[in-house]
Amino acid sequence: MTIELENHIDPMLFPILEKVHDPEIPVLSIMDMGVVRFAQMINSVAQIKITPTYSGCPAMDVIGEDIVEAFAKENIEAKVSLVLSPAWTTDWITPRGRESLEEYGIAAPLEENADKEALLNNKRIVKCTNCGSVNTKLVSQFGSTACKALFKCEDCLEPFDYFKCLK
Repeated sequence: MTIELENHIDPMLFPILEKVHDPEIPVLSIMDMGVVRFAQMINSVAQIKITPTYSGCPAMDVIGEDIVEAFAKENIEAKVSLVLSPAWTTDWITPRGRESLEEYGIAAPLEENADKEALLNNKRIVKCTNCGSVNTKLVSQFGSTACKALFKCEDCLEPFDYFKCLK
C-alpha cells in the first residue's frame, strides 16, 4: 500500500524538509523515509506532522528539533507534532530512499512475507549490501537499532544491517 503524500505537503515546504535527515541513517531525508505526513503554512507558521517509524523511536525528538531549525534558517516559524495513526510502514520509504539505504550498506526491507521468512525461518533471501550474494544468515533479530536486524554474508563474510519490514 503506497500512500500519496503530495496532497499533504505544500510544495514550497518540500525543499526545506528534504534538507532534514534521519539522525540514525544520515543518507536518508525525512521525506525519503516517509515520516512527514503533513506540511502546510497556516497563519505564517509551517505546521509539520510526522509519524514515528516505530512507537518510542528515539530519533523523533531530534527530527522535530532539526525540522524547526531548518525552517528557522529560512526565517520561518515551524511547529512539529506527532501523528501516530496510521502507523508508519516501510512501504512509505521512497524508491530513492531504498536505493540510498542499499548504497549506505543497509539492506532495504523485503515484502512482509519474505521478511518473516528471513527473520523467523532463516531463509537466505536478504541480499548482502557488499557483494550482492543472498548466501546470508541472520545473526541477531536486532541490529544497530531496534528497526534493523543484523545479517552476515557467508560469501564475503561482511556483517550488515537489514531494515525490517514494518506494516
